Amino acid sequence: MSSEADRLHMRRAIALARAGLGLTAPNPSVGCVLVKDGVVVGEGATAAGGRPHAEERALDQAGGRALGAIAYVTLEPCGARSSGAPSCAERLARAGVAEVVVACEDASPFASGQGAERLRAAGVAVRLGVLAEEAAELYADYHP
Repeated sequence: MSSEADRLHMRRAIALARAGLGLTAPNPSVGCVLVKDGVVVGEGATAAGGRPHAEERALDQAGGRALGAIAYVTLEPCGARSSGAPSCAERLARAGVAEVVVACEDASPFASGQGAERLRAAGVAVRLGVLAEEAAELYADYHP
């Protein structure tokens, strides 16, 4: 079950992603908000052209404040990168994020279930489906 704070932060992540619609191909537009002790410590959206990813931008903004934070992400973090670079799931875990709250699972072969699985294997709590219906409209035209 999601709390009012969960909904508030996920709506901000959705707004960040919505602002990038049509600009991030070949990747989907994703929003990420990092919250620690009720305070937003980092946020980001997928950059034009698809890189860097939203999670990377939010982590860069948060720096050490990401330790123990909750990440609100509109789409499941990638579990692998075609480039061989660390995935977003890996970067979130390395940063010490305590929990990742995800709106929508990703159909991409680089993320479908893999991101959540990698996070859980690293000891990071994962919750799926928070405001999924609201976020789904962002990905209606995304077909990996």
